[in-house]
Amino acid sequence: MRVVELAGIGPAPYACLLLAELGADVVRVDRPAGTARLFDGAMSGLDRSRPSVSLDLKTPEGVAAVRHLAREADVFVEGLRPGVTERLGLGPDELCATNPRLVYARVTGWGQDGPLAQRAGHDITYAALTGALHATGGADKPRQSLNLVADFGGGSMFLVVGVLAALQARSRTGRGQVVDAAMVDGAASLMTMIYSMLGHGAWRDEREVNVLDGGAPYYDTYACADGGFVAVGAIEPAFYAQLLHVLGVRLEGAQDDRACWPAHREAIAAAFARRTRDEWDAVFSSTDTCVAPVLSLAEAPTHPHLRARGVFADVHGAPQPRIAPVFSDTPTRAPSDPPAPGADTRTALRAWGFADAEIDAVAPRP
Repeated sequence: MRVVELAGIGPAPYACLLLAELGADVVRVDRPAGTARLFDGAMSGLDRSRPSVSLDLKTPEGVAAVRHLAREADVFVEGLRPGVTERLGLGPDELCATNPRLVYARVTGWGQDGPLAQRAGHDITYAALTGALHATGGADKPRQSLNLVADFGGGSMFLVVGVLAALQARSRTGRGQVVDAAMVDGAASLMTMIYSMLGHGAWRDEREVNVLDGGAPYYDTYACADGGFVAVGAIEPAFYAQLLHVLGVRLEGAQDDRACWPAHREAIAAAFARRTRDEWDAVFSSTDTCVAPVLSLAEAPTHPHLRARGVFADVHGAPQPRIAPVFSDTPTRAPSDPPAPGADTRTALRAWGFADAEIDAVAPRP
């Protein structure tokens, strides 16, 4: 499977990273060297494992080169605002006319249509509109869970699902199609269980009053003697009973008696404060209690379980997560260092069938 990626930030690069390390032949089209990039260098990990060609899309030669790539591709991925690729002459009408089997995949915050389609935004604003941000954080205010909900969960993952589904449909129809992956759509979809619970009266439309949002004392984080934290997820009665047994805590009132939750939380917090995080980890490691240490970003890659499963790889001298899932028969591609923008222009274009004269037109020899 061949994929052409117009370089961008966040969701589109991560989706193409996944496709590349799943085995697709992905080429990233970067802007010319020297062009400023948002968070330049800081997000280069999203650009790993695929070559980069530098093409100036403000020139006819650059646009013609992208059209050439698209004729050879199965998938074209872009994450620009609606209408930008059309103005460049690289919209789905142009590219699919010469390659009817092309899956044209687009990821944006608000989607290709709707009243907000042309408005700027970021993960936090997309999550805000779907209810996901309202439901996340403390009682005092909503708090964003990094940019996982809309950018990568609602954007990248749904884009990949859409691409794979469109390719499956193409195997039956012989035709490609446009995949419109909107982060607001994806973030809302990720909230399906919460909306279902709300509709059935099992979720209150407030923060820190529900089982899964830190309201329940048996599903929360607790500070330990050394300032570290443990995460507790003892929802099931058997796990809850084991939690209290290991902590040596006796509580009055039923597990789900909300009137007792403040007293239960106070007693559980006092118990955890008596030992360090790692001491509690050692105590709970031989139990089935749903308790785990809260590891820092520096600590997580060294944890024995994550090391045993090979969750992290060394990329450019630093740990980075490998892609998921793990397959029984098909190996995924090991992460490789992200290239500098345009580092592979000549070699990648040659591999995609460009003649030397065509390459010279967009990437003169040094």
